Amino acid sequence: MHPHDNRYPEYIAEQIKKGTTTCALTCKDGVVLAADTRASAGLFIADRHVMKIQRIDNHLGLTIAGGVADAQNLVDTMRYNANIYRLQNKEPIPVKSAARLCSNILFNNRYFPYYVQLIMAGFTRKEGAQIYNLDLFGSMSTEKFISTGSGSPVAYGYLESEYREGLSVNEAYKVAMHAIAAAIRRNAGTGDNINVVIIDKDGYRELPKEQKAAVGVVF
Repeated sequence: MHPHDNRYPEYIAEQIKKGTTTCALTCKDGVVLAADTRASAGLFIADRHVMKIQRIDNHLGLTIAGGVADAQNLVDTMRYNANIYRLQNKEPIPVKSAARLCSNILFNNRYFPYYVQLIMAGFTRKEGAQIYNLDLFGSMSTEKFISTGSGSPVAYGYLESEYREGLSVNEAYKVAMHAIAAAIRRNAGTGDNINVVIIDKDGYRELPKEQKAAVGVVF
């Protein structure tokens, strides 16, 4: 379809909706983020090795679903602002403040929106574990666990049954992996592999292949 066609924006929005599953869980000692690695363009698999969890700061991460270019621009903007806050205030930006800033950016661009759905998650000693769901219009909500993307209905089914209060990050990452694996099995836009990130008192770290393989998820 030609970009000057009046139906082009609607066409792009429909193509963007058809891929990705991400999730985040709050724990007693941190947060866990997980996502698949498939990037799709409609029915075409554009890339099988995409990192959909991005580091904003050592205490803060962002999962991305939607348009790649829009998400990359927001990641760069959030990294810049987090660094400026740390330099000016000699402390990391609060998780809630980062989520509100991202929400304001999305709201101010609602007439020419970023086609994204994001999860902002982080852990500080003062705030504890926090996760925020952000849509393309800037709406912001928080829950104990959140999933986004086309496979999220399937992931939510697993999360609802397995999540409980007081999980440690070492327990929660296994739940997150099984939730993404369930989405991979049932959603064509989700697939290939799973990335997992833990943010706790030791900072931001991505789980190595060996640790993920030991969980034994099937997809």
